[in-house]
Amino acid sequence: MPRIFLVGDSTVDDNTPPFRGWGWALPEYVREGVTVKNHALSGESSRSFWGKGLFDPVREAMTGGDMLLVQFGHNDEKDDERHTDPASSFPRHLRIYIDAARAKGALPVLITPVARRFFTADGGILYTHGEYPAAIRALAQAEGVPLCDLKADSRALYLKGGPDKTAELFVRLKPGEHPDFPDGHDDKTHFCAEGAKVIAGLVARELWAHPACRGFINPPEGEKDA
Repeated sequence: MPRIFLVGDSTVDDNTPPFRGWGWALPEYVREGVTVKNHALSGESSRSFWGKGLFDPVREAMTGGDMLLVQFGHNDEKDDERHTDPASSFPRHLRIYIDAARAKGALPVLITPVARRFFTADGGILYTHGEYPAAIRALAQAEGVPLCDLKADSRALYLKGGPDKTAELFVRLKPGEHPDFPDGHDDKTHFCAEGAKVIAGLVARELWAHPACRGFINPPEGEKDA
């Protein structure tokens, strides 16, 4: 049976409640018989995920007819262990995942990093991923692989919902509600379960837009089956 393998960071990772990445919710959107294998891990970049050997089990398990979803960019701008340059080493690392999937006969899909919830005073949203999303878009076009522009989709979703409505998608904790956050927590990056489902829905709709991916995904509401 076909499988969808996921690699990425904490916004994709299954995580531990109350935190949930969109990869946790993706099984709700796949066709019967399709299995989701979420290997995403909090804190990783395209470089560290490969360098630590975290991709090895995925590379070994993939076979023809599988799909590999790759979302990095949140942590690639960080410290030396994880840092990549969007003009050079970042696309070079992403190509590793593309080439590995193709070598196994699997379909690679690139995903731009989901937007963070940083609203400005005038109701706009800060861009917080620098040149990484543009680098992903360019690489997808150059390599001829499907692209899910989750950055653009999530940004549009947040702008439509506004600060208050959008906050419901993220982890918000009152003081004393959780032992790890005694003073409370208002997250602007990580989703609650409901938020993960909404973001996974954006991913599923983007996948449906690519004919090569439709065998994995249930048709979105309002769309006819392939």
